[in-house]
Amino acid sequence: MKFKIAVLGAGNVAWHLAPALENAGHEVTEVYARDISKAQKITGKLYSSEAKDDLDFSESEAEIFILAVKDFAIPEVADEIILPEGSILVHTSGNMSLDVLGYSSASYTGIFYPLQSFTIGRKIDFEDVAFLLECEDEESLQKLRKLAKSLSSLNYVVKSKDRKAIHVAAVFASNFSNHMIRISEEIMRRQGLDFEMLKPLIIEQISKTLQIGAKSAQTGPAIREDYETLEDHHSFLNYNESIAEIYRLISQDIIDG
Repeated sequence: MKFKIAVLGAGNVAWHLAPALENAGHEVTEVYARDISKAQKITGKLYSSEAKDDLDFSESEAEIFILAVKDFAIPEVADEIILPEGSILVHTSGNMSLDVLGYSSASYTGIFYPLQSFTIGRKIDFEDVAFLLECEDEESLQKLRKLAKSLSSLNYVVKSKDRKAIHVAAVFASNFSNHMIRISEEIMRRQGLDFEMLKPLIIEQISKTLQIGAKSAQTGPAIREDYETLEDHHSFLNYNESIAEIYRLISQDIIDG
């Protein structure tokens, strides 16, 4: 089943999702952005799609409208958009509830959340992306499931409260772990050392964690309760109080865990 879809937004998610939808056989009818030049950068990668900078979609042929904007903008755009009869409006946020779409002109509302980290310019294989779906209308939910299945076999119906928990867990697993690696880069650079030395360790740790589970894969001075090494490391980091405090808090949490 192929759909006509409008994408609202021109950020990381829209940049990846619009071409993926077209590659899956769907028609992306419009791409909206307040700055039309940003929408045109996406439509320029598509076969046939209109760039828009206004929210009047009353004459659109699309059936599904995907809101791929920043969380704080979702309620405003949902309230302002003018949609045709029978339309399904969904947002792609991991944190915002379904209720934020409640005052839109859409006939049906839902969630179409791709659980992945997106960066413009970096290729994503959507077959490896899990989609979390929610919709109170069963017929519309089945359409969203068909749309998700056209991109990936990984799709789950998840209520807003559970999706929030998944989003928080994802922040720890992805964003925070990435920030820890950024700190390690800074430490190596400060000492004039090559970060390449740490890459095999990082790759092995992630692989091992996914294979045997994070609890079993935990190593290091904190899990051994090696307080002498912990204190030595903490003293070394005193040049940056924030990093030293992060080290102390995480080490203590590992000990307490």
